[in-house]
Amino acid sequence: MKIHDVLIVGAGLAGMRAALAVPPDLDVAIISKVHPVRSHSVAAQGGINAALGAADSWEAHAFDTAKGGVYLGDQDAIEVMCREAPDDILELERLGVIFSRTEQGLIAQRPFGGAGFPRTCYAADRTGHALLHVLYEQLLRRQVSVYEEWYVTSLVTDEGECRGVVAWDLLHGGLHVIGAKAVILATGGSGRIFYTSTNAVINTGDGMALAYRAGVPLMDMEFVQFHPTTLKSTGILITEGARGEGGYLLNTLGERFMQRYAPDQMELATRSTVSLAIGQEILEGRGVDGCVLLDLRHLGRQRILERLPQIRQLSLEFAGIDPIESPIPVQPGAHYQMGGVQANGWGETALPGLFAAGECACVSVHGANRLGGNSLLETIVFGRRAGVRASEYVRGKAPRTPSDRTYQADRDRIARLHASQGSQRAWQLRDELGRVMSTNLGIFRTKESMALALEQVRRLREQARHVRLHDHGQVFNTDLIQALELQSLVDIAETIVAGGMAREESRGAHYRADFPKRDDTTWLTHTLTTSTPEGPRLSYRPVTITRFPPK
Repeated sequence: MKIHDVLIVGAGLAGMRAALAVPPDLDVAIISKVHPVRSHSVAAQGGINAALGAADSWEAHAFDTAKGGVYLGDQDAIEVMCREAPDDILELERLGVIFSRTEQGLIAQRPFGGAGFPRTCYAADRTGHALLHVLYEQLLRRQVSVYEEWYVTSLVTDEGECRGVVAWDLLHGGLHVIGAKAVILATGGSGRIFYTSTNAVINTGDGMALAYRAGVPLMDMEFVQFHPTTLKSTGILITEGARGEGGYLLNTLGERFMQRYAPDQMELATRSTVSLAIGQEILEGRGVDGCVLLDLRHLGRQRILERLPQIRQLSLEFAGIDPIESPIPVQPGAHYQMGGVQANGWGETALPGLFAAGECACVSVHGANRLGGNSLLETIVFGRRAGVRASEYVRGKAPRTPSDRTYQADRDRIARLHASQGSQRAWQLRDELGRVMSTNLGIFRTKESMALALEQVRRLREQARHVRLHDHGQVFNTDLIQALELQSLVDIAETIVAGGMAREESRGAHYRADFPKRDDTTWLTHTLTTSTPEGPRLSYRPVTITRFPPK
């Protein structure tokens, strides 16, 4: 059995940045269910925030982040992220990221929703792609070990510490234990819980589920961001950068309807505000075939080709529309999980030896609503910090062989799936889960809709244990992996519903039609969700407020 100093689960931006922060004298490895450059970070389009402008400041960035998150974000963590952002961006530039430039040769920055300054650095509309490939080059340069196409099934815990993982080798088949003195979870989000989502099919909440089953609390899971602009039916993301460049949102009457909802910020209001506005327009009959229109025509051909080439390509290929000539039909779609594995500003969780960073973690910088451009920043800042602290944690620790108790349990779980005579396939239950969540916990929520969702999710959770596999082979058994992913999805869905039912207010991405007002007196608090045999157990802890009292 191989025992590493630091093992990172997930090869996106947070995972790779964590690996690069581990000193060369330590043995660091990454394990990922896909090739690193196929991680979902590659799909990020619009940009990454940092206060680089002469008139901007990290304090202004922190204020915008706290306010945009409706004051649910922990402001000590927000201050860390915003203060360290400029140095991290310049470090990325030195590593070779080719940012778009101003005429003066400086890193170009565009305005994003909820920001008081144009502080979103970008590489056209392929920013995640640019960042991920540069970090992968550095990973190769450092010769970091990568377990490519391995699916982690469980965390191994012994004597109150995380000692490694159990994982299935997709390429060759078989279950293995990989030991580690420290494990960093960097597995991304859980957007595939919803039927219409901007997320890749790999975003199944695996890291959150791993921690949850190991007894680590998840925090603020009820807050799921719906991006305002996705292509109808496909859920493909149309970046906020399109509105940052000056795009208009129009209803069927040709009105720029954001005038009614956010007259000062218009299309660059926060994502929750714009999504709710679009939902309201569609609900009241001013939509266009279940959508609204994103109009870029006035930007002109040259600007679209220079700043938004991928958006044009996606619109042409998946909607048959050239945005140079016609508006793009868009609608809100599930996009980002503000909640995740509870972690502090150094990625430390409640389980010694386990760290978390990126979207799978909840350091609580986003609060109830993430600002565009802060997600990529979170992966870089807190990925680096988790790598640093995990390295400090393992110094002087002797390697300890993990017990095989978890391995035996996972081997039995997989054997039960192979032996199951259930009537349904994993993909069928996954589609049903997505429809249940999109219908009942979308932009608008009520007690009745969530109660219905909870009943359905618990039924699906039981059914997920007995799905029927058609592939019983060892080599690249995606049928098995889908069944295991489904179990993660239903576990995480239940935490979202439980937290949403309990929170009797509207805040950011959590909008309850039966409790439409924000309630700071009762609900300016974090939701902690812990796994029990009876289901999720909820508890609460205060939000850290430093320099920005709620307004």
